[in-house]
Amino acid sequence: MTINGQEFIRRFEAYCPQWLAEEGDPVGLHIGTLDKPVNNIMMTLDVRPEVVQEAIDKKVDLIVAKHPPIFRPIKRLTADDPQNAMYLELVKHNIAVYAAHTNMDIIWDGLNDWFCEMLGVAVDGYMTQTHVEGLKKLVVYVPEADAERMRQALGEAGAGEQGNYHHTSFSSNGQGRFTPNGKAKPAIGKLEQATIVSETRIEVLFPERRQEQVLQAMFAAHPYEEPAFDLFSLDNSPITYGIGRVGNLSEPMAIEDFCQLVKAVFELDGLRLVQPAVGAKNMVQRIAICGGSGGNFYQDALKNQADVYLTGDVYYHTAHDMQAHGLTVIDPGHNIERVCIPRFVEKMEAWKEELGWEVTFIPSVTNTNPFQYR
Repeated sequence: MTINGQEFIRRFEAYCPQWLAEEGDPVGLHIGTLDKPVNNIMMTLDVRPEVVQEAIDKKVDLIVAKHPPIFRPIKRLTADDPQNAMYLELVKHNIAVYAAHTNMDIIWDGLNDWFCEMLGVAVDGYMTQTHVEGLKKLVVYVPEADAERMRQALGEAGAGEQGNYHHTSFSSNGQGRFTPNGKAKPAIGKLEQATIVSETRIEVLFPERRQEQVLQAMFAAHPYEEPAFDLFSLDNSPITYGIGRVGNLSEPMAIEDFCQLVKAVFELDGLRLVQPAVGAKNMVQRIAICGGSGGNFYQDALKNQADVYLTGDVYYHTAHDMQAHGLTVIDPGHNIERVCIPRFVEKMEAWKEELGWEVTFIPSVTNTNPFQYR
């Protein structure tokens, strides 16, 4: 079935929600509208004039980008400026642009996890916590014959996701009793007659942000006009999120060998290495990673006892501070984030198969790395 942009973004945000972005990060829709059919969706790291021309040539309806194209307010929209001309071309060709930035870094099974996977780093946590999300529990009573349909509906609405598991629930059977009055429209039983029904009690956990959609799913799947249910706020085991990742290589590795691994994995012509003047580690095993420009988080790498910190765009004076604190840092550049292109296209193809969409997902092939090595 043909989908519109809003339907696609709803599924995208179920995986990569906007609320996980850092404060002030301009994620979401930047240009155009999502209220339109989308036949061709392109994934890119950056929105540059060359990328826009690629989108025009490939008749793209929606661009999903890692880096927001409008990071600072636009004071004038004149075609003489190349950046503004790019915006005008997007509007002219009715191409919408949506950005997911730091939320893509923070989500579990997101960009920093993919970096670790590619480098053979077994993740055991994030560098620093950014978000905490409480849990709720729904208890609902349904006729036994409708229990499986209810469990499935709640699972599809996002209830029952716990760690590496989904569609989790607990069920127990008992007897429900009720007497419909003269105004009722009972699915089971007769007016003014006491009714006993074999019912199933279903319990599911869900993140508090999904309460509305979980309750909507419950009401839609329930055969009764007035479902009996309980809703609890839980103090145990909140879901936490954080920026960056920390983990270990399976075995210690010489820093020079690890640098060569980084170059090979990310297909780099070169990288920058910052090492302490005194006491530099030759062998490394505990790795901290933060894609993009993560120089400001180096203290968190130290707190997590990292042997080496991998991040991009390290500022000159920050590098001095890193040296002074005895931290070895690898700067492979910002462009390694292009990993998001094939990874997200892969996920989008899975959503397409799951939901029966008729849409083409296009990985941008334009090289947006402004740097060359000589």
